[in-house]
Amino acid sequence: MVSADGEQLGIIPVKEALRIAREKDLDLVEVAPAAKPPVCKIMDYGKYRYEQSRREREARKRQKVVDIKEIRLTPKIETHDFQVKVKRALKFLEGGDKVKVSVRFRGREIVHADLGKKLLMQLYEAVKETATLEREPKVEGRNMIMILSAKQE
Repeated sequence: MVSADGEQLGIIPVKEALRIAREKDLDLVEVAPAAKPPVCKIMDYGKYRYEQSRREREARKRQKVVDIKEIRLTPKIETHDFQVKVKRALKFLEGGDKVKVSVRFRGREIVHADLGKKLLMQLYEAVKETATLEREPKVEGRNMIMILSAKQE
């Protein structure tokens, strides 16, 4: 058993430990149930739970949530428009997000899926320094999709 100020009290029967905790108007909390013998500590349980939830909230705040941003292209995209899409992809990747790049085929454009793949690989070549290819270009319905993720440093 451990006292409220961190002092080791040794192995004490449960009834005795509860009596000591009641005398100090505190709770007897089992902190390591797997240990032999189990470790208990005299503390204010409400305060302990509050501290734990505060630590969890802080950990959640520090955690980075990775979003998937989408960039849509068409097989007949102009050069300047393509450069704008490349800049947008770079901005997303530098922000730590994943980028889903899709080429939308309309009408009979689906016959020229090789143009879509060429376009996607051209975009990948433009962002190669900051991105890794997570998923190769693949046709799904009338779209060809490729997923890029930011390089881990």
